Amino acid sequence: MEDSVFKKELFEGKKVFITGGATGMGLGFTKAFLEHGANVFIASRDAGKLDLASKKMEDETGKIIEWKVMDVREESSVEDAIEFIEQKWGGIDILVNNAAGNFFCPIENLSENGWRAVVDIVLDGTFRVSKKCFPLLKQKGGSIVNIVANYAWGAAPYVGHSGAAKAGVINLTRTLALEWARYGIRVNAMCPGIVLTDGVKENLIGDDFVINQMEDSIPIGGITSAEQMAQQVLYLCSPAAEVITGEVLVADGGQWLVGNMFYSIGKGFER
Repeated sequence: MEDSVFKKELFEGKKVFITGGATGMGLGFTKAFLEHGANVFIASRDAGKLDLASKKMEDETGKIIEWKVMDVREESSVEDAIEFIEQKWGGIDILVNNAAGNFFCPIENLSENGWRAVVDIVLDGTFRVSKKCFPLLKQKGGSIVNIVANYAWGAAPYVGHSGAAKAGVINLTRTLALEWARYGIRVNAMCPGIVLTDGVKENLIGDDFVINQMEDSIPIGGITSAEQMAQQVLYLCSPAAEVITGEVLVADGGQWLVGNMFYSIGKGFER
């Protein structure tokens, strides 16, 4: 937390729910909120990863997080997790919809199951979790941050399932921002730069040559870190952003202005 621009006590006593919070950027968000005073609850499909994340956070921050296995694709699973939170905390102040899935595949080869798997996690999952959390958020007002991608407002070659889903999330973000404003709930999205998490390396960018190509395509800042992206999420949830809702904070070093590198990368998978 040495590099944080925010006060240590910024989220003191706040209750934060992060989906996909056990690994990658989600774990970075989890740590950042803990280090700034929040109580954090995380959920994902893998109990082993949740347990490891809990132990890691306790070792690194001295704080204990709450967690529960949850599959955002299943309404009953989401309901169980929200009921657990309600029993533990009564309500929440912040929701970060970070659960995601992605892999390279041209549309002509994409199966119905492949399409549905990604859309169900990214778009439908964001809808399910947000709707189920609404009663817990509207008590005092709060903040929702949805994690998107910079191909959501353009073409998404070879990741069409994810692109369509993320585009839907942006529209849903703006819709909820208007519908839930009367309850004092702000809804924004954060578009991260390239973060080489284990999931990204396994499913998208694992080759050093491709990573170097990606690096060269970023005008400023280079490949980012989970810690840097966590700072953006903290900002959107902070009092400094109290008049910001329905927006997408793009933190990709200007890469989206240059073009979508997934086109050239994806073509490599067809050769």
